[in-house]
Amino acid sequence: MLIRLARPEDHDQWLPLWRGYQSFYKVDLPAEQTALNWQRFHDPAEPMHCAVAEVEGRLVGMVHYIYHRSCWTAGDYCYLQDLFAAPDCRGQGVGRALIEHVYAAAEAAGASRVWWLTHESNSDAMLLYDRIAAKSGFLQYRKLLG
Repeated sequence: MLIRLARPEDHDQWLPLWRGYQSFYKVDLPAEQTALNWQRFHDPAEPMHCAVAEVEGRLVGMVHYIYHRSCWTAGDYCYLQDLFAAPDCRGQGVGRALIEHVYAAAEAAGASRVWWLTHESNSDAMLLYDRIAAKSGFLQYRKLLG
């Protein structure tokens, strides 16, 4: 398995993974948002990144991560926003390899922390998360705007 940054020519293989992720969380983002995300991933001025897991030329997983400032540390935080492995490849180390990629990229960028959220019902993923990260104990609150 090769973990690497997504390239523009990966779009057609990335898109079903992105749609699969949205389907898992029961959302359907507009095509314009998807196009904007893809554009941002390939703009060096953007803090957004996309890495993919490739096996024999097939993309089998993706991770999106975003760097942002923190009032608590000099180094940026790295928010692992989206993580998805193709259903037929789950349990084969795809998710872990993508998270490890984010850890390495964040450390190389001088980030102070990698963090993410998951839904409380995502028990399969939490089996992995509990082995490779610490729970913060914080609960998320939010207000949607616009």
